[in-house]
Amino acid sequence: MADKYEVLRLKNQLCFPLYACSKEIVNHYKPVLEDLDLTYTQYITMMVLWEKKQINVKELGKYLYLDSGTLTPVLKKLEAKHYIERSRDKKDERVLNVTVTPEGEKLQDRALCVPGKMAGCMMGALTEEEAGTLYTLLYKVIDRLHED
Repeated sequence: MADKYEVLRLKNQLCFPLYACSKEIVNHYKPVLEDLDLTYTQYITMMVLWEKKQINVKELGKYLYLDSGTLTPVLKKLEAKHYIERSRDKKDERVLNVTVTPEGEKLQDRALCVPGKMAGCMMGALTEEEAGTLYTLLYKVIDRLHED
């Protein structure tokens, strides 16, 4: 007879290895990002700003899958480090824009080593093809969860 509690076993949860893997990856980022004086969340925020140069907080949150309550302290810390500036939109005062500063742009050069260092520790576990498949599958799940 099947154990009715089998469904509650940790080994049967897809969410657990995703959670544990994410936590471990972020932990591997910590020493690399310490050299830049950034947390992981600050780093991914800067990645969007390096690409976009200026973006409003709502759009930034969409890129990062973060709400404004989570983003606000991150942005305040980045602003205190002079990497970004926050300003109200001239056309709509309700909109808060975030702009990368020249000092924030300089940080991008220092961050160029991060992806290579991280790939080195993760790619030993996956082939390039497996990594591509995992990337596709993860975004498929994220997109599905954001449909609701």
